[in-house]
Amino acid sequence: MKRALPVLALTVAGLVPLWRYEPSHRTTATEAAPAPTAAASGRVVAEPTVSTEKGDVQVEVTLDGDRISAVRMLKQPDSAQTEGAVPTLIEETLRAQSADVDTVSGATITSEGYRKSLQAALDGA
Repeated sequence: MKRALPVLALTVAGLVPLWRYEPSHRTTATEAAPAPTAAASGRVVAEPTVSTEKGDVQVEVTLDGDRISAVRMLKQPDSAQTEGAVPTLIEETLRAQSADVDTVSGATITSEGYRKSLQAALDGA
């Protein structure tokens, strides 16, 4: 019985942060590549939003012929991991010229949503 009270107190103390945790469900629009201008000679394709556990993801792709010339995140989860991953995902997309990009460590869910939205945009083009 002497150990029961400290164990109970420590258990409650360990669970308090879990009870108070509130995941971010807000989404933000981020321009990670230059926005296409009226003078740009490309097609701009934006597909419907992909919902993920962390928030919504929507990608806009600018195509010059069959070449991806720009990618922009219209919606993305509001988290530090996502903000750090977006430039890497866009850079890899421009390099690969497809939706076949690697997952960014620490932003797995956002990376998967990005790939799905990007592939939908490419399929719709």
